[in-house]
Amino acid sequence: MRAESAPYLPFADGRFRLALGLMPLGEAEWLEPDVNFAADLAAKRALLATRPAEVFAALPEAAQASAGLLALLGEHLPRHHADLFRRDGDLLENRATGERWDLAASPLHPLALAGRLVQEDFCLLVSDGATYRLVGASLCSPSRWRLADKLGRPLAGVHEPVPGYDTKLAQPVDRFLAHLKPGKLVWRLNWGIHDDPAPFQPVPPPPRPVTAETAGENLWLRVERQTLRRLASGGVVFTIRTHIASLSAALGKRETAASLAAALRDMPSDSQRYKGIAPFAAPLLAWLDAR
Repeated sequence: MRAESAPYLPFADGRFRLALGLMPLGEAEWLEPDVNFAADLAAKRALLATRPAEVFAALPEAAQASAGLLALLGEHLPRHHADLFRRDGDLLENRATGERWDLAASPLHPLALAGRLVQEDFCLLVSDGATYRLVGASLCSPSRWRLADKLGRPLAGVHEPVPGYDTKLAQPVDRFLAHLKPGKLVWRLNWGIHDDPAPFQPVPPPPRPVTAETAGENLWLRVERQTLRRLASGGVVFTIRTHIASLSAALGKRETAASLAAALRDMPSDSQRYKGIAPFAAPLLAWLDAR
């Protein structure tokens, strides 16, 4: 069973901001394996076996970036996570699962293999000269978006449903990616609250009943730790590492509950609707206030 995980509380200052919020990241901290490592990889294998077209896709122009990502992982994992990975020539061994992969002669697409190695999801962005486009992804933990709807689209189109993205973030994102240098890693956090704890949610599931008494057990904090780095090929890899915990487990202190309540009250109504919070906002706030 997957353990609940809430290592980040992005709303701790009681504010809601639509901002890049990028922070520098060290090479050793790029990826984030935890106690759910084996369970999450097993869940990925199950999704790839049963719903492959929903969790993996790569356009032809993703080939160079995909190969570059796999090569990077082949160097990074045994160096920075030697407790989990061992490399012998072209063979990369996952000590937790017992899998051994030939990085030079795998029958899998390089991006598909990359997605099987770690808990992170990978999205590949390649510039067409004017803007960056999503050209491939291994995506086993989508937060209510479908890969088929986004593949091949420029970033402005990928983020079209996000309220305020076009006016506040589109130009800063494009400018940042254009100037991102190899070797520079950055990270940010994105968060939401769902009424279903499943990591794989390409579409919203049927709503569940939520009351002021049950919100803590029937709602889950979902935090995405996202990173960006340029590959040697020139493309950019965007990683998504998803942490999920019930509100009761995540909000251990009254100050934390107060901060979340303040952030929700600071969140515009269109953002609440986009994030799926609006239907249960009232009982959620009542539960938070009571804490």
